[in-house]
Amino acid sequence: MIGLISDTHGLLRQEVVDNLNNCNLIIHAGDIGKFEVIENLKKISNVEFIRGNCDKDKSIAKEDRIVEIYNKRIYLIHDISKININLKEDNIDIVVYGHSHKPNIYEDNDILYINPGSVGPRRFKLPISMAKLKVLGDASYYDSLKLIDENIYRYKCYEVEFIPIAI
Repeated sequence: MIGLISDTHGLLRQEVVDNLNNCNLIIHAGDIGKFEVIENLKKISNVEFIRGNCDKDKSIAKEDRIVEIYNKRIYLIHDISKININLKEDNIDIVVYGHSHKPNIYEDNDILYINPGSVGPRRFKLPISMAKLKVLGDASYYDSLKLIDENIYRYKCYEVEFIPIAI
């Protein structure tokens, strides 16, 4: 299980921590705010992260990176408009991004794109949300993105659950 969060802007809510407790990996898609957030996430699980446009300290992380897990290549970028690699040539399976504070999921050109939304301070009237990603066995293969439950999507061998955070 992979926990997906973004845009904490220095705020790590207890409900988010509770939802991440069963994760083997946590991915933070930028706008961390305070490095304490990453330190606290590391108490739960392994953490992969990038910096966002509000993270002014460039030494804390790169702007993008590729993470390999379960034989899948996940590309992390905060602002999706700043992708600077050829996703197909780099054999990317999933893109995880943030920045907009809006949860979103879609597939394009055999790549799954996931924005978990924001778990930090509320911005405008946007929801507070995160996501969890499971890599399923081949028996659960879906050729196109399908909503299988209220907040759960499947595509290929992936299951993504969006989790609204009550505040």
